[in-house]
Amino acid sequence: MALALWASIKLTSHDRWVLLLSLLGFSILFGLIRAWPQRVASRDFDSPDIKVRVIVGDLFEQQTHLVIGFNDLFDTDTTNNVVINQASVQGQFQDKIYGNDLVRLDAELTTALASQLVTEAEDVSAKSVGKRDRYPIGTVAVLGDPARHFFCVAYSKMGNNLIASSDVDFLWQSLGAVWDAVYVRGQRKEVSIPIVGSELARVACLNRESLLKMILLSFVARSRQSVVCKQLTIVIHPKDYYHINMLEVEAFLRTL
Repeated sequence: MALALWASIKLTSHDRWVLLLSLLGFSILFGLIRAWPQRVASRDFDSPDIKVRVIVGDLFEQQTHLVIGFNDLFDTDTTNNVVINQASVQGQFQDKIYGNDLVRLDAELTTALASQLVTEAEDVSAKSVGKRDRYPIGTVAVLGDPARHFFCVAYSKMGNNLIASSDVDFLWQSLGAVWDAVYVRGQRKEVSIPIVGSELARVACLNRESLLKMILLSFVARSRQSVVCKQLTIVIHPKDYYHINMLEVEAFLRTL
């Protein structure tokens, strides 16, 4: 049928070759576009009326509310990278937002945590470096002002050996607490979050893509109870980009 139709078109041999090569070129271009590394995945939801984006970039270039992961002691000391690593998201937050003014940061954390329950106070003999008052996993200290809040959430437990650890239950609980805090304090403004749990407090048995999907699932599920914010942006650090299949992430978004 196709060959008969092709033969019925009254074109010169030259025209047919031009058309054939044009179709071949279009097919190759379409294939390249489909195969080209994708750096953005998004979905607009009708019910609830929210938007979710997954992008590759710098978290701190997003002029939105930010979610920053902390440990249950809200440690801030970056001296020699012993307690908090300067290269971590928290370390960058302390540098880029507070200019490493830890006196100011610690004072604001103390104020934000004043009404929160301290579950345990470590003895100096057990933990000689860093802070010693422990807060429940999922505790959120809201810093900044209404134009741009920083939701600092305790999603990992800092051992007295200065090794932070977390797990799926800790992360799920912490995400739920963040959405609750954003619902109360965020004024429905856009929120950006990194892939929490993927660095030094790496959640056991979940890779970066699985952690990303967990954040998506948690946010959409919570938003179906009541709208947390109009848009959530999950920011993938460029160095983590090739650990994540963005086409798979986009497909996952369509299932939510």
